[in-house]
Amino acid sequence: MKPIIYSFVLFLCFSNLSFCQEDVEKPAPPVGNALIGDFYGADISNVSIDKAVSVEKLESKLKDIKKAEGIAVKGEVTNVCEKRGCWITLKTEDGSSFFVKMKDYAFFVPTALKGKKVVLEGNAERKVTSVDELKHYAKDAKKSKAEIDAITVPKEEIRFLADGIKVVN
Repeated sequence: MKPIIYSFVLFLCFSNLSFCQEDVEKPAPPVGNALIGDFYGADISNVSIDKAVSVEKLESKLKDIKKAEGIAVKGEVTNVCEKRGCWITLKTEDGSSFFVKMKDYAFFVPTALKGKKVVLEGNAERKVTSVDELKHYAKDAKKSKAEIDAITVPKEEIRFLADGIKVVN
């Protein structure tokens, strides 16, 4: 009788362990069409939208100071992280990219944001990005192995930490 009871208890233990496992969802960017008026993270007021500076004005401002806090910037999205929507890049006047991360990874954006005009609100600073970090972002953007291997020097660029992003006209 004891072997049957022990077998039953053992069966209950194993079945309990197998059902208490959590499903792990693969991260993906949020769905949506990124329509005018949609916002991600903190909503941006109309006052901030009206006061938003261009990427070029921010670049010239950051030549004089190292960091700009609580600034609103307007620009066109050129790229979105394909994995989770955890970063975007904006187009600059000289054709280079302006990198934007979401503060504390508190929100993500859909890949449909690519090509849309947005206003960002947050903090900007001029920073040197390491080769490893540049390669990581290139992998997230699903660049080819040759493009990733071609990254061999760090890059000085403007980095923006966004509290909120709003799609505008």
